[in-house]
Amino acid sequence: RTGSCSHLLLTFGEMTSAPPDCLLGLLRGTPRQRVCTLFIIGFKFTFFVSVMVYWHVVGEPRGQRVLSNLPVDVPCNIFFLETSDRTNPNFLFMCSVESAARAHPESPVVVLMKGLPGGNASRPRHLGLSLLGCFPNVQMRPLDLEELFRETPLAAWYAAVQRRWEPYLLPVLSDASRIALLWKFGGIYLDTDFIVLKDLRNLTNALGTQSRYVLNGAFLAFERHHEFMAQCMRDFVAHYNGWIWGHQGPQLLTRVFKKWCSIRSLSESRACRGVTTLPPEAFYPIPWQNWKKYFEDISPQELTQLLNATFAVHVWNKKSQGTRFEATSRALLAQLHARYCPTTHKAMKMYL
Repeated sequence: RTGSCSHLLLTFGEMTSAPPDCLLGLLRGTPRQRVCTLFIIGFKFTFFVSVMVYWHVVGEPRGQRVLSNLPVDVPCNIFFLETSDRTNPNFLFMCSVESAARAHPESPVVVLMKGLPGGNASRPRHLGLSLLGCFPNVQMRPLDLEELFRETPLAAWYAAVQRRWEPYLLPVLSDASRIALLWKFGGIYLDTDFIVLKDLRNLTNALGTQSRYVLNGAFLAFERHHEFMAQCMRDFVAHYNGWIWGHQGPQLLTRVFKKWCSIRSLSESRACRGVTTLPPEAFYPIPWQNWKKYFEDISPQELTQLLNATFAVHVWNKKSQGTRFEATSRALLAQLHARYCPTTHKAMKMYL
């Protein structure tokens, strides 16, 4: 029956997408049709306004909800960051997270990825995400950079940098994100080209020395709201230069530490005012200039001796990416994978 309200309810979706004269035709119909039509239009309009007001007040479930709910009262969070839109971790990324999860079974290992959708949206299906999801202490969460930088000296910088092109924007975003993350939440930050060998939780307010001249932020361990991280954020903005490689990363940490300790050379002090710089062998036992050593054969005895004083191994992915090796070989990197990320290593043997 064309005059019934039930019929109008069923066809309202078609009615709203129809030309205006269709609506006018209904409104020119019988009094019963006009009443039902006006009732449904009013109901839909009220529902739409209510939904808009709700999202304005409550807010859409986005990445910032996830960031604000990160735990700050646990002994140690271990963080990894992906500031690009990639959601398909490579084998080194997978090994980094797995090795950290195995070395710290009681600690949350939080992987923040900008490309992951927030809210209830389904996640991409990739081997890396599926494999890492098998570890109970690994948490894969979306990264909302705007929310991360909110209420920090980096907020205005981030708003401005989005409007212009820069050659090293992704590395610079990573440099900014790690210091903001540790200042807000505290814990340990690691680059995704590390392989963790030992428990890192005894390292507090510390960073690694890359060489006698430069500190490196690929590993950072700081308490929440530590003043050193606050000074890093302020220096990031005050001396910003996105056109020089490393200026916002290793060079920033080096110059802030020198100011922190009132020194001119890193050789003058390895610790002051509660901040410690660890020697190169702690995280960078192989200098970046010798990165090919990771793909050379080495005996188990040499491996043990080389890494005796090492907490985690930095593989220098910027240099080594794309270099192939046999997963079952005696190459240094292959042996590290087999020992410290065996699940990833099994997957590698199937694909490489």
